[in-house]
Amino acid sequence: MTSSELWTRATADRYDAEEAEASSAAVLEPTLAFLAELAGDGRALEFAIGTGRVGVPLRERGVPVVGIELSEHMAAVLRRKIDENTLPVVIGDMATTVVPGGFTLVYLVYNTITNLLTQDEQVECFRNAARHLEPGGRFVIELGVPPLRLLPPGQVAVPFDVSQQHLGFDTFDLVEQVLVSHHFTRDGDDGRYRRENSRHRYAWPAELDLMARIAGLELERRVADWDGSPFTQDSAKHVSVWRKPA
Repeated sequence: MTSSELWTRATADRYDAEEAEASSAAVLEPTLAFLAELAGDGRALEFAIGTGRVGVPLRERGVPVVGIELSEHMAAVLRRKIDENTLPVVIGDMATTVVPGGFTLVYLVYNTITNLLTQDEQVECFRNAARHLEPGGRFVIELGVPPLRLLPPGQVAVPFDVSQQHLGFDTFDLVEQVLVSHHFTRDGDDGRYRRENSRHRYAWPAELDLMARIAGLELERRVADWDGSPFTQDSAKHVSVWRKPA
C-alpha cells in the first residue's frame, strides 16, 4: 500500500458523471491517437486505470490494454463496461504492483502520479514502469505544471474552477511540495454543496526527468497537450514521453 488515498464507492459511482466532459470524444480522440501510435503493435499498461475513461476506448481501438488500479470500487465501475478477458485489471498500487509480460507502452494520465505523496514513491513508479517496458518501449505521463506563478506573496490558494455546479481551489504547502485540492460540488437544486478534498504531491518536469534517469529511461518528447502543441514556459500542463533504451 502506498500513500495514495483510496477512492470510495460513492466517489467511484459519481466519477464518470462528473468527468463527462473529459470523457467526450472531442477530448479523448487526441489522447487515444497519441497513445495508440506509441503502443504500435504491442501491449499497453495503464497505471491507475480507474473507471477506464482512457483504457476502455483505447482497447476498443484495438490496443491490448492491461490496468493496475488501487481502488476496488473504481475497478468495479470499469468492470461494468468491459469483461476481464478483454481488459484485465490487477488490484494494487502503481509503484510496486507487477503484472506478467512486457509492454511497448506504460501510461499514467490526468495528474495521477501526484496521488503518490512522497518523492520516493514517485521514483518507484518510474522504476515500475521501466520494469514492465520492453526495450524501446515508452512511459507517458500527463501532468499539470504547478501554478505557483499565480501565488502572490502571502497567498496559499489558487482557484481552478468557478462555475454554477462546482467551486475548486488548491492550497499549497511549498515546503513539503504538497497541494490539497478542495471541491465544493452542488448536489441537486436545493443550493447545498458537497465538500471533498484530496492531497497530491506536485512535481516539476525537470524533477520527473531526474526520476526517469534514475529508472534508466530517457526523455524522448515533451509537448503541451495530446495534440502535440509545443511545450513552453506558459504551458499549464505537459505530456511527457520517456523511452527505455533498446
